[in-house]
Amino acid sequence: MNTQEMARELNDPGAQELLHAAALARLAYTGRDGFPRVIPIGFYWDEEHIIVCTAPISPKVAALTARPQVALTIDTDTVPNKALLIRGTAAIETVEGVPDEYLKASAKAMGGAQLQDFEANVRSVYKQMSRIAVTPHWARFYDFGTGRVPAFLLKLGNNS
Repeated sequence: MNTQEMARELNDPGAQELLHAAALARLAYTGRDGFPRVIPIGFYWDEEHIIVCTAPISPKVAALTARPQVALTIDTDTVPNKALLIRGTAAIETVEGVPDEYLKASAKAMGGAQLQDFEANVRSVYKQMSRIAVTPHWARFYDFGTGRVPAFLLKLGNNS
């Protein structure tokens, strides 16, 4: 996929809605044992990368260090469904304290006193965190309510 096609997909208003939603992403990666993993995880979109954060001792940090190729899905649980699929590579940086993106991701789902309590708790638990920045290399946005669906589904309609 070329850069312009990917930008068109990521900048679609529906894709932008998902990228800024409080929804969890599903992150797929290959575990150290060679088997695939899919985990729900909070994320923050900085207009260039999808950022996820975790403990440096998390199994995904070791796995992504060995194999940085990932896939992400962000979708709705409403009908008609919307989904943003992304494939890319992960770069890991361990930082002191709590990355701003972790708190910004959390702020999408909570606010006020709840967010303040959460932040205080997180800062007391994490002396370091691994900041995982996923650079998209491929993206596709689907909106099943408007007919923006996978190409193979469009072919099914032509066979009648």
